[in-house]
Amino acid sequence: MASPRHAEISGAGFAGLTVATALAQKGWTVRVHERTQDLRAEGAGIVLWGNSLVVLDKLGATPDLESRAMHSPAYETRMNNVIRSQERLEGVRWISVTRPHLYATLLTAARESGVEIISGSEVTGATPDGRISFADGTSAEADLVVGADGVGSAVRDSLGIPLKRERSRDGITRFLVPRHKAELQLLEPDTDWDNYIDFWNIEPRVLRVLYVPCNEEEVYIALMAPVSDAQGSKVPIDLALWTENFPHLAPVLEEAAKLHGKYYGYQTTRVDHWTEGRVAIIGDAAHAMCPALAQGAGCSIHNAWTLATVATQAADDELGDALREWERLERPITDRAQDRSQYYADTRQMAQGNQFQGDVIETAMYNPTDPHRHEVNA
Repeated sequence: MASPRHAEISGAGFAGLTVATALAQKGWTVRVHERTQDLRAEGAGIVLWGNSLVVLDKLGATPDLESRAMHSPAYETRMNNVIRSQERLEGVRWISVTRPHLYATLLTAARESGVEIISGSEVTGATPDGRISFADGTSAEADLVVGADGVGSAVRDSLGIPLKRERSRDGITRFLVPRHKAELQLLEPDTDWDNYIDFWNIEPRVLRVLYVPCNEEEVYIALMAPVSDAQGSKVPIDLALWTENFPHLAPVLEEAAKLHGKYYGYQTTRVDHWTEGRVAIIGDAAHAMCPALAQGAGCSIHNAWTLATVATQAADDELGDALREWERLERPITDRAQDRSQYYADTRQMAQGNQFQGDVIETAMYNPTDPHRHEVNA
């Protein structure tokens, strides 16, 4: 019998672990390199839509993931604490979870599938013929190299792939804090505090709080302010400022004020191409996007699955052509998600509510595991 094909992957984030697990389950030997010593997720909470959840179904990870997840009854949008919309999202699959829980679920799936994960292993680059190099001066050969190593991707940059970065006027600070549901209910008895609630204030000052329950004990809150607003973007947060503008959220804001946090400016990264010979880039290395549609991780996960599928189906001597065809077919939907996310970040139109309909939910409804998807969407 022929030896199984081998993949080397740079980056043990959501995209890297997904493609590693998918490849291993399809018969590859897989080694993942993570630059940091600790295998853990950065950030607080995350919303996952149907396009990523169907992949997690295929990986067998959904039961573990949903054991500590929230299925919110509605996506609620408010302006100055007045409800503008409550979208029930009928027919749209979505959940919210903590990033640490999603990461632990993917890490377990990868290890159970036989993936070798090496922490403290820094990748410095790759070549189109499938050689990957490391900071310690060693290198390795693979049938497939995947750069899933983030916005500062060493794999992408070593290949000289041109890129353009677009920065937006707003940014966000993320926190994972206790829910304090009973206290919130006392402040606003008529509010369903299991809802995902998007609190906006535009006048007299642009400030926004995303309230995202992740399970019964934890809530992810994201505080948005313009980059130019030194007080609003300050970390640790200015508790007086935020509670003055969102007094109904005081219990969770007080928890956030105990944490240092980090303010992230919104950014979109557009690259010229995703593949070079036997190398492919995925995730933020290929398509970092503003978080407006909560599809940064979703597109990373669904592209990781389709990459693993295409690479497995391709003959060894046709892999380069197969990867280029994969990009041709899969990239347009991610490009459109980037464009829409950038639009909402630039215009703040999400404050109007009722946004999850029509073309906006195209990515959420995309099924990357359907072999006939391009016939339907052609």
